[in-house]
Amino acid sequence: MGSQTRCQAIVDAFSCDTLEKAEAFLKSHNDSGSLVLQNFVGNTFVSSSQPTHDLNTINPKTCKPFAKVPLSSASEVEQALQAATIAFKTWSKTTRETRSKYLQRVAQLIQENRELFAIWESIDQGKTLARARIEVDRAISNFKYFSTFILHTQTAARMVDNVALTYEHRSPVGVFALISPWNMPLYLLTWKIAPCLAFGCTAVAKPSELTSMSAFLLCEIFQRAELPSGVVNIVFGDGATTGAALVRSPLVKGVSFTGGTETGVRIRRETADQVWKHLSLELGGKNPTLVFEDVEVGRAVETAAMAAFENQGEICLCGSRIYVQSSMYDDFVSEFTAYVTANYRCGGRVGAVVSVPHYQKIRSYLELAEVEKATFLSGSIPPANPQEGLWIEPVVLTGVSTSSRIMREEIFGPVVTIAKFETEEEAIELANDNPNGLAAVLLTKDGARMRRVGEQIEAGLIWVNCWLVRELGTPFGGMKNSGTGREGGEYSRDVFTNVRTLHIPM
Repeated sequence: MGSQTRCQAIVDAFSCDTLEKAEAFLKSHNDSGSLVLQNFVGNTFVSSSQPTHDLNTINPKTCKPFAKVPLSSASEVEQALQAATIAFKTWSKTTRETRSKYLQRVAQLIQENRELFAIWESIDQGKTLARARIEVDRAISNFKYFSTFILHTQTAARMVDNVALTYEHRSPVGVFALISPWNMPLYLLTWKIAPCLAFGCTAVAKPSELTSMSAFLLCEIFQRAELPSGVVNIVFGDGATTGAALVRSPLVKGVSFTGGTETGVRIRRETADQVWKHLSLELGGKNPTLVFEDVEVGRAVETAAMAAFENQGEICLCGSRIYVQSSMYDDFVSEFTAYVTANYRCGGRVGAVVSVPHYQKIRSYLELAEVEKATFLSGSIPPANPQEGLWIEPVVLTGVSTSSRIMREEIFGPVVTIAKFETEEEAIELANDNPNGLAAVLLTKDGARMRRVGEQIEAGLIWVNCWLVRELGTPFGGMKNSGTGREGGEYSRDVFTNVRTLHIPM
């Protein structure tokens, strides 16, 4: 489809700028998957070369299909990489001011279509509309932040015994593969695209095949912003076919990936002989929340519940392991269960989970909990064959062994465990007793403990008496099996640029 011809799915989607219009559109098309998404290559929407291989994407709240997503082949990925490679030659030489203006324009256009993005994000992923609006705002912030960050850069210069002046010079790495997950589709994709473009790289991005809609809408934004051809290309498809072809290509000079640990391991293996390739891998988490006896119970309950169940637990930073000091354990458990039951309800603050396979995965852990005789303080095992949406009531479990898979593996759903600890030392040991190390929540009024405990927790991000607060210049990433590399501000600059040192004689 040529660039002068509007993609019909874009026309249809952008006409649905209210929830009522979107619901009426889906109903009029009998939820038949009428939206046919297309790849975006060289500023042009490109029809799938193998439409019979297209993937159905469903509305998790109804289990009904509403769009078809291309399963892009290796040759289609190669076309996108060629476009990005050609574009890099000129984009990498543009001024920071030029790139800044493009990013600001993208931010403005998303802002102008904020509600539209939120509506389709909610339909596509299953999240609540309120949660979707928050994530659209954060996507806007990603572009705004990096549009100004690059205007205020600095480098280092040093003297060598009055013999030579040395200074550091940075240049864009090249074409990047940007692979984002299904839980926060727009927010996490823009967290990669914005710095990639800001630092002079070009991109071939692949969103999750489960949640491709907001990336598809973003293509139209890039067209309207008049980004130069090939600077951003978006291909749709699964990991085994599309993602593998993208990551492995020698045209790709760097990979920024957010997703599961197993996929991260595969990326490292498949690029092991490409030692020059920049890798930034933000992987899974099984994050602890530590509740000490000096806190005010009501505020601790509110923070811990939000950290456990926001976006129905489908956030890699969720605190799914809660440890409470024994002296306040009974009070906390009672108030926490009551608060969750009253405030986190399906269709209210809790959305549907993203897909049937993920629903069944969460359900399998709850079946295991029943077998292991854990106590269900709220929620239960959901139906085996959901017909009216992928809804799972928030589950609060006690009596789970520290060695149980429930306690050690990332469930990535509305399931939380609560256990007790006696001493500060035991709390630290329990927090660190996991192969992952992405994030943690520390709830205490003791300022000395904040540092003493916080500095011993093996996690990349630690929130004290709060959760999910972000300043975009801080390093984002985890320890242990939760990934390698950091992104954000100067740390994103390290990902997307090469540094060389020049030595100039006096």
